Amino acid sequence: MNRLLVTEKIISTKVSIGLNWADIAKKVGSSKEWVTAACLGQMTFNESQAAIVGEIFDLTDEEVKWLQVVPSKGTLPTAIPTDPVLYRFYEMLNVYGSTLKALIHEEFGDGIMSAIDFNMDIQREENNAGDRVKIVLSGKFLPYKQF
Repeated sequence: MNRLLVTEKIISTKVSIGLNWADIAKKVGSSKEWVTAACLGQMTFNESQAAIVGEIFDLTDEEVKWLQVVPSKGTLPTAIPTDPVLYRFYEMLNVYGSTLKALIHEEFGDGIMSAIDFNMDIQREENNAGDRVKIVLSGKFLPYKQF
């Protein structure tokens, strides 16, 4: 048993019983974005959250314990993603990454945006020309320390 196998079981069960991430998140008591990341193996559930997820997906005690193990975050099967959705994010960072960096530095100074102290919100935005995906990323600014 390992975390990847638990993730695969979660996805398989989600499909077979017809759940959606927002409903799962409501039961866990956290955002759909964070719970989805945790179910997909990128975040660590605490004991009570893991127990709820275990009930939802009919996980064994051992599988529930794997939900509480700190994962290897940011793992993709290839360095450059081939999935079209993931590739578009890669493309956006290639095109606009230097712009984001320049504007963050101009507004905040020399530092980074945290992906640890971080929030994300994904919403559907209705538009007559076709619905749009609205993604808001909010991370704490962390200035580089002088020493």
